[in-house]
Amino acid sequence: MNLLSETEIRPAAEKLHRLRVELEGVLFGQESLIEFVIVGLLSRGHIPLEGLPGLGKTELVKGLARALSLDAKRVQFTPDLLPGDITGNPVLQEINGRRQFVFQPGPLFANLVLADEINRASPKTQSALLEAMQEHRVTVLGQTHPLPDPFFVLATQNPIELEGTYPLPEAQLDRFLFKLEVRVAGVEILERIVRHREIGVEPTVSPVLSGAELNELSTLARRVFLPDVVVNYLARLVDATNGFSGVKYGASPRAALALAAASRSRALLAGRLNASFEDVQVVARPVLAHRLVLDYGAKVEGRTQASVVADILSTVPPQDRAAPHLLKEAKL
Repeated sequence: MNLLSETEIRPAAEKLHRLRVELEGVLFGQESLIEFVIVGLLSRGHIPLEGLPGLGKTELVKGLARALSLDAKRVQFTPDLLPGDITGNPVLQEINGRRQFVFQPGPLFANLVLADEINRASPKTQSALLEAMQEHRVTVLGQTHPLPDPFFVLATQNPIELEGTYPLPEAQLDRFLFKLEVRVAGVEILERIVRHREIGVEPTVSPVLSGAELNELSTLARRVFLPDVVVNYLARLVDATNGFSGVKYGASPRAALALAAASRSRALLAGRLNASFEDVQVVARPVLAHRLVLDYGAKVEGRTQASVVADILSTVPPQDRAAPHLLKEAKL
């Protein structure tokens, strides 16, 4: 694949800047979160947004759908939701005098699916998303149905300590590119919200990109140069999660691919032709933390998945002194 050129990256960065500005008008004071969401879309990844009710998670996803002119559908996850309620079901109909089953698509058949409060549904229903998230298709009664392109699942969830929630299965968590936390706003942000928002009134969002343009930008992100020293660094980070102190199960090769894709996408968002060590370090926590399973001792000590990733980042140096052939590359 040809590498990205200056003439291509400048208009791409300008489009992404307009998208960022539009989303920052939806969710005040969450610039870093919005950057990660855009990086996730460029990487064609799915994202869960975790935070207490009322922080704007749903508004951000709805604003994103309007800014990208995507067909969006919302699914309110509840304990009694069944897998067929989201994938669709065959319905018996009479066609040309004969009764036969006809597949009726569910809400998964959209460009952007908002899985609202995903951790309130049972693990069985949550697992129904696995094939859709990985293969961009669903299989019902032996028949496979492709999903629209592009296809993203943006899920919102409340902290697991709240009553009536279920933990997401590890296999499903691994399908999410990022896991992002929506933090509580401070005084200044609350003042902006009170001045510029009203209950029941959605913020105005103008279309910035189309689905086709988003696909083009995703293709450009895959063409961002990933130097060998950066590949070596992210590979050592992922490898370090296996056997690291306090980690029972580390990250998989899928995490390494996610880390590479997110690093490239962040470089494109910043208008750079190549990914750097900094790109890897910035996206490492949201890419790796939710994929780690900590042992009992780490939990007793009060360590979290995010703190373990921070420890790994402080332990693994960007440049591998044991690989002299990589050190001759320009410093990133």
